[in-house]
Amino acid sequence: MDHFSNHFLCLAIAIPSSIDIGEGNPVTIDRLASILCCTPRNVKFILRKLEEQGFIHWQPGRGRGNISQLTFLRTIEEVLEDSFQELVNKGKLKEAIELLSRGQVSDTLKERLLMVLNKQMGFRSETESTSGLDVLRITRNRHMEVLDPAYVYTAFESYLLGQIYSTLVTYDAASDTFLPGLAHMWETNEDSTSYIFYLRKGVRFHHGKIMTSRDVKETFQRLIDLNSPALSLYKDIERVEIEGDHRIRFELSRPNLFFLHMFSCIHMSILPHDVDLVKEVSGTGPYRLLDLNEDVLVLAAFDYYYGIRPLLDRVEIWYLPEQASNERLYELPESAQEGLLPNIICNHSIDYPALGCRYLLFNFHKDGIHQHQLFRQAIRILYSREALIKELGGNRSTPADSFLPWESSKRSIIEPTLEHARELLVASGYQGETLRLATKDKKEEREEALWLQARAASVGLHIELYLFNEFNSADIKNTAEILLAEEVLEDDWQWGMVNYFNNKLNYLFSLLRDEQILLFSDVLTDFTQSPKEERIKLLDQAEGVLRDNYWVLYGCHMNKKAQLNQSLFGLHTSSFGFLDISKLWIKTTSL
Repeated sequence: MDHFSNHFLCLAIAIPSSIDIGEGNPVTIDRLASILCCTPRNVKFILRKLEEQGFIHWQPGRGRGNISQLTFLRTIEEVLEDSFQELVNKGKLKEAIELLSRGQVSDTLKERLLMVLNKQMGFRSETESTSGLDVLRITRNRHMEVLDPAYVYTAFESYLLGQIYSTLVTYDAASDTFLPGLAHMWETNEDSTSYIFYLRKGVRFHHGKIMTSRDVKETFQRLIDLNSPALSLYKDIERVEIEGDHRIRFELSRPNLFFLHMFSCIHMSILPHDVDLVKEVSGTGPYRLLDLNEDVLVLAAFDYYYGIRPLLDRVEIWYLPEQASNERLYELPESAQEGLLPNIICNHSIDYPALGCRYLLFNFHKDGIHQHQLFRQAIRILYSREALIKELGGNRSTPADSFLPWESSKRSIIEPTLEHARELLVASGYQGETLRLATKDKKEEREEALWLQARAASVGLHIELYLFNEFNSADIKNTAEILLAEEVLEDDWQWGMVNYFNNKLNYLFSLLRDEQILLFSDVLTDFTQSPKEERIKLLDQAEGVLRDNYWVLYGCHMNKKAQLNQSLFGLHTSSFGFLDISKLWIKTTSL
């Protein structure tokens, strides 16, 4: 916002009667100097400029007793809207987003400004070079969580790290096999206690250094040094031996048939040994981190990527808390559509299922009626999966009784009446106390929490909502009895599931007690030693511990939605149900 618009707003806010456009307001130069924090001489200069630009009319007082008159010719909202549009037109999105947070921006105005801002999102080509840059801009309604492979546990951050870093091998969900990554080949002995990886030559990190086996060893050592929440899954590794710059061996204390899953996951993203991740982010992935601040994260295509260079040159992810929708926008601005193929200009959206579901989790670190299983059974009835789909709809697809949709479909879900829920509340000893339900302050989560609150009230159960932007384990432990959350699994769902049961940073480990965690941990003791069919059974048994004790109440499986322009090609879903931005591109006019 320019200086004179700011001066106008300061005056319009400070002088109460200024809301009457065209009506003079008696005011002295000294009063204006106080408002604008400047000298009387500068006040006169500012007033002259504001008058020249059509903001005000200034009538100086002449003679003793004649007070000067200041007349406002524009409203506060008009100036805010024009300033916002000017910032957007100049590409100053950071300043435009900051303007949205001003107290003078009403909800109605904010809605209009967000519509303007949304037109700047999506795909666009910029003429910063002779060939132009293809840029994707998207918004997020929360700040980024930690962008560190050793600690990451949220879906979007894991997805982003997968664009910045690479792993030794990659998991291909379509074929349920592993493909070469930074390692072009690997081998193991007969009893799966020794694994050797052969590294590609000439792979560059974003800061220019060539990757070697030392980087692989130091990446693993870093998990140990930081006591990573995922470290328990790597406990079988006894030692790591460097056998040259491009060959590395892992020796295990017992057979591990799950080893490749562990080395294709985000926690084993290979980091350069000579860079402090706190100061610099450097990987070998298709995108490098260009900028990260409170307002925006910017990724730029890495020209020396060992694979196929992305066709999108830059990706900007803007933090916009007012953006309520969970949908992801992959759209073209109208001006960019003129050169597109005429038969593919129309816009559409696609839905694609995400592994996982939304669910309720009880906080067993807090005393209360929720410690009684009959009470939790009553909540199970209130949190009706069929009713959720029927009454709220949206991207809720099917009832969940597992994080895995195909496992849910095998199970018979019986949902008793609300009257039975009322009877269970009485039997549990509920006496009218209020419980707190915590959930993220996002549109769909709020909607579901309010829906559950209303159903609970219909049977005499009092629930108060507690909304948060970022999960704070200590805060939730002390505040809420119930948490509404969502778990989204990787394409490698076996890894995703066992990581859910082992990652000490997630909701499950935050809200269950140690003796509860031990029950499902014992089930998974021999997980990594077991063949695939046995691992699937063990995961089902571990889920059974959560389900049968009513510690976790499954809600609905979710579809993820993306708004697309049909001129976009390379539409491949990546892990967690996100589109793989490294493969997207825009097709312009052809023959």
